[in-house]
Amino acid sequence: MRVGLVQLTVSDDPAANLTQTLQHLRAAAAGGAGFVLTPECTNMLSSDRAHQGSHLRHEAEDETLATLRAEAQALGVWLLIGSLGLLTQDADGRFANRSFLIAPSGEIAARYDKIHMFDVDVSETEVYRESAGYRPGSAAVLAETPFAKIGLSVCYDLRFAQLFRRLAQAGAQILTVPAAFNHITGAAHWHVLLRARAIETGCFVLAPAQTGFHPETHGKGRNTYGHSLVVAPWGEVLADGGTETGVTFADLDLTQVAKARGRVPSLRHDREFTGP
Repeated sequence: MRVGLVQLTVSDDPAANLTQTLQHLRAAAAGGAGFVLTPECTNMLSSDRAHQGSHLRHEAEDETLATLRAEAQALGVWLLIGSLGLLTQDADGRFANRSFLIAPSGEIAARYDKIHMFDVDVSETEVYRESAGYRPGSAAVLAETPFAKIGLSVCYDLRFAQLFRRLAQAGAQILTVPAAFNHITGAAHWHVLLRARAIETGCFVLAPAQTGFHPETHGKGRNTYGHSLVVAPWGEVLADGGTETGVTFADLDLTQVAKARGRVPSLRHDREFTGP
């Protein structure tokens, strides 16, 4: 099957971001992709909590979600909306960072809330506290589709190998890693981590990414790394989206999953051990 990874440079304006997302989604479908994926924070990127609070919506009221569901149905494609920032009913007012798998009928086939929060000091001037604005999820999600079993994750989850191992041992053949990866950590770690997750699990890894400089109405903006990647179960990079916005295509042969796992069946070799 053919997949199309959409690479975006979103701002903090959900309406403007939706326009460019629709353009690339249609281009992906026109290019023959039956499964299209968008990056983390498809609806907006902002470090201003007040701006987020006034522009984000609850899931049932989110225009980006409703419009992309309708477009997936019109195009007849499976769509992974990498993630949307959404309002919640949480007493502390924190948002959800939620990924959606949309069926060609337009129905929501699966939801996944990002588990691991990006609370890091990349440098003296690059400090992130995702958990201050977003509450973490607590459940791994494996989605069954007619073409593959898909394990969902989002961005910083990539650094927690145990999540991907659990998904693969539960039957995942494809792992999705939509991201807005920091440009500094991305240059150092993005390719090697994605290849490692593919090799460890014998899965295809599909990682649509944000790229470039993301302006903010209130704030300094930020840079993301780009390089949407498709990695095969043996670890080969099948496609790299570089740093420009657009669609990256790849053709997947899912028989490679069983082949890779047959050569190195490490998913069946876990052993209990003691210490530390």
